[in-house]
Amino acid sequence: MAVVSQSHRPPPPAPAGTVPHVPLRKLSFPALGTVCEVQYAAPGGDAQAAVFERAATGWVNAFEAKYSRFRPDSLVSRINAAAGRDWTAVDAEMEVMLRLCDTLHFMTQGVLDPTALPLIRLWNYKAENPRVPSAPEIAAARALVGWKKVQRSPGRVFLPEPGMALDFGGFGKEYAVDFVAQIAVEHGIPAALVDFGHDLRAVGVPPGRPAWHIGLEDPRNPGTAAGSIAVVGKGVASSGDYLRCFVAGGKRYGHIIDPRTGWPVANGCTQATVIASSCLQAGVLSTTAFVLGVPKGIDFVQNCPGAEGLLHTDRARAQTRGFFNYVASN
Repeated sequence: MAVVSQSHRPPPPAPAGTVPHVPLRKLSFPALGTVCEVQYAAPGGDAQAAVFERAATGWVNAFEAKYSRFRPDSLVSRINAAAGRDWTAVDAEMEVMLRLCDTLHFMTQGVLDPTALPLIRLWNYKAENPRVPSAPEIAAARALVGWKKVQRSPGRVFLPEPGMALDFGGFGKEYAVDFVAQIAVEHGIPAALVDFGHDLRAVGVPPGRPAWHIGLEDPRNPGTAAGSIAVVGKGVASSGDYLRCFVAGGKRYGHIIDPRTGWPVANGCTQATVIASSCLQAGVLSTTAFVLGVPKGIDFVQNCPGAEGLLHTDRARAQTRGFFNYVASN
């Protein structure tokens, strides 16, 4: 659950070398199950803005149509529908995505598993009457989960057991944020803040300012900021379960499932925020840190060069050694 938003607090004076002061434009459109926004500067005027916006929205719409599990005609849905029956032909772009799955599964030590959809469906917090699944149900769903089970050969992929399913929701939105940021650069946009459901990537600096200021939501008081950070050329993402959850038997169950156990995370962590070189890296690190909790989650982020993180628990907060370098002063 991403929980970062832009802060509108007045910034300090801009140093020399910042973007000339041209008005920030805003592109906003629904996609990927959220509101996608891009604040950007277009020194070239309306013509440059129109070309960039067309390229950005066109790419996102095509990405969603191909990789969303909620689209019955998407390539991912076709792969899932053929589980246990047949191989599915894939193109070079999908093979890149599958190799990325390999990397992320290895890097997170199995915390991010693109085959975890059977467990996500089982723990359906959106159901009219959410419930805690039985032990046999959890065991049956876990038996269908395991990235290493996925069979691949050049140009095709196969999920060997009926009921297995791929879901790129653990990293797809962050991947799209980075791609749109690159589209901005390729179209000569000197400053942009790409914000897809509050997973962000900053390009350059806003006109007349030294950095983009990002507010961090207070998990104990959703909708309010507990502070802000200043970033230049970084990705920012947060993971939390204090909004997407359900209560049963007096106990709260969040939407973030640990595929290694089959259960929602319950380690006292309420939010994890990571700043990294890309939104994809920030998102993967924040989710993994959330699942690992304190202190393992902090150690995990600390061991990734250039990444910094902050974890909130029910009672306290912990952060990596360099996180304070991004905290904006009041």
